[in-house]
Amino acid sequence: MKNTALKSLLLASSLLTSAGFAYAADVTLTVESWRNDDLQIWQEKIIPAFEAKNPGIKIVFSPTAPTEYNAALNAKLDAGSAGDLITCRPFDPSLAVFDNGHLASLNDLPGMENFSAVAKSAWTTDDGKTTFCVPMASVIHGFIYNKDAFDKLGIAIPTTEAEFFAALDKIKADGTYIPMAMGTKDLWEAATMGYQNIGPNYWKGEDGRAALIKGEQKLTDKPWVEPYETLAKWKDYLGDGFEAQTYADSQNLFTLGRAAIYPAGSWEIGLFNTQAQFKMGAFPPPVKNAGDTCYISDHNDIGIGLNPKSTHSEEAKKFLSWVASPEFADIYANSLPGFFSLNSTPVKMNDPLAQEFVSWREKCKPTIRSTYQILSRGTPNLENETWVESANVVNGTDTPQAAAEKLQKGLDSWYKPAK
Repeated sequence: MKNTALKSLLLASSLLTSAGFAYAADVTLTVESWRNDDLQIWQEKIIPAFEAKNPGIKIVFSPTAPTEYNAALNAKLDAGSAGDLITCRPFDPSLAVFDNGHLASLNDLPGMENFSAVAKSAWTTDDGKTTFCVPMASVIHGFIYNKDAFDKLGIAIPTTEAEFFAALDKIKADGTYIPMAMGTKDLWEAATMGYQNIGPNYWKGEDGRAALIKGEQKLTDKPWVEPYETLAKWKDYLGDGFEAQTYADSQNLFTLGRAAIYPAGSWEIGLFNTQAQFKMGAFPPPVKNAGDTCYISDHNDIGIGLNPKSTHSEEAKKFLSWVASPEFADIYANSLPGFFSLNSTPVKMNDPLAQEFVSWREKCKPTIRSTYQILSRGTPNLENETWVESANVVNGTDTPQAAAEKLQKGLDSWYKPAK
């Protein structure tokens, strides 16, 4: 009897010890993020997919409210209490985190070869030598339209600016719909969905943006003034009182079916799908002349990097390599329609509106917003000034040339291109 009891105790002890070893072998990685709206997607899709293929590595997604993220993250990093994986905002905020030693170089990470230089540009040092976050997703600009309105009025999808303004004239003459839903009260809409939406077709995307950074072009040059000249014409199609119209007002005007066209970012897709009771379509920014190369603002939005103080860096790199894979790209892009994978392997979108947006990559050259890299580090901040001047041009309180001169003067006051 004693021997049996002793054997039972030894067996139980052995099992407990084995369980202890198994538990000790599990590594838990914490992900810091400002995106708290996709918590469910991480918990139900992303984390289970990774953990199924990587036993022994557990992922905890730990978001902070977007408005608090930068300050909270920096405080944690300084205190040494931040998570293993850091979700990266685009451009300067993340570059500052890297410069302060809080993000590791990912140049040698398996999977980084899946991204183009443009895809990595938001998380690469100015000299182009070091990339410190894996690109996760971008947003694309264009125009969302009410298909029912277009069908009713017999309007074909415009591909040139002449066709675009002819469509607006037809909608306005009919009187059933406001031709285009955009206000200027919040300022940023006029710049983001206006100037940065149509502008790349004029300044030739990355070529023009690079020339501006190098000082080879100025904002007073024709390719940068012309989009303002086009934007000034929008005033006649925005409906009464657009100067007092907020971003939310514009969204409501379109989803309630009162406006025919919405200058858009692809992030609207999820919301519009739930609110609009009509069929929607999308088209890229119309080119100046038939046959011109088209350009789209395919703007880097979110990435993820490695905290160099992580005690589980090898496991964290496994996760980052998986984020760089086509499998992650498919899960993320289809779970959040309108946030498109930056992976060079194309992702087939299940949402038809999202698929329309992403299909433009096959025929148009991608670029990022012209103000986001390098040119908004000083005072006055070019991005914020572009908001103001874009709204002024649409409102008619500044001419395109005057707006361009103000922007260039502000930039000249602090920015000296590297020689």
